[in-house]
Amino acid sequence: MLSRRLFRTPLTWIAITVLAAGAAFGLYWFQPWKLLTDAEVAERLTTVATPGSSAAPTGSAAPTGSAAPASPDATAATLVSSGDFISHEHDTSGSARIVRTADGRHRLELVGLNTSNGPDLRVWLTDQPVIEGRDGWHVFDDGRWVELGRLKGNVGDQGYAIPDDVELTDLTSVSIWCKRFAVSFGAATLG
Repeated sequence: MLSRRLFRTPLTWIAITVLAAGAAFGLYWFQPWKLLTDAEVAERLTTVATPGSSAAPTGSAAPTGSAAPASPDATAATLVSSGDFISHEHDTSGSARIVRTADGRHRLELVGLNTSNGPDLRVWLTDQPVIEGRDGWHVFDDGRWVELGRLKGNVGDQGYAIPDDVELTDLTSVSIWCKRFAVSFGAATLG
């Protein structure tokens, strides 16, 4: 009898509505199911020529069956900079590299990336130093940064075009940045 009366009062329905709205917002905002799922990407990476060697495919998704030139030439893609990821808010491994393609454009490629999935993850080039530990989690939005797009997947090889008007001279690091919570999942110094 008491429970029927309780659900007839407007205050009870207001409380139920507020709790339901809060739960829905919390699920949207934190997206906890992403911690249990992976989004795997296997894009083809650029074949890079290194000084003193022939152009050779790098990364697990490199093309097969194509002959590499005997020696690098001006039309081959070249490695501009690279570095390995360190963990910040979430365990992160793999490497990042900037490649100048044969047509003179630049690409950021994430090779063997493995990090946690999360809400609103972005790929940023930044001018901030990569700092290990908790002190490095929030530094990347303090200086100059360029967002290259949403992270395509939290596992695997993937590439991002760097706009032609981006000056790469000061951009010395890459971060997997959670825009929603302003925190780095992991970062790499590009050297």
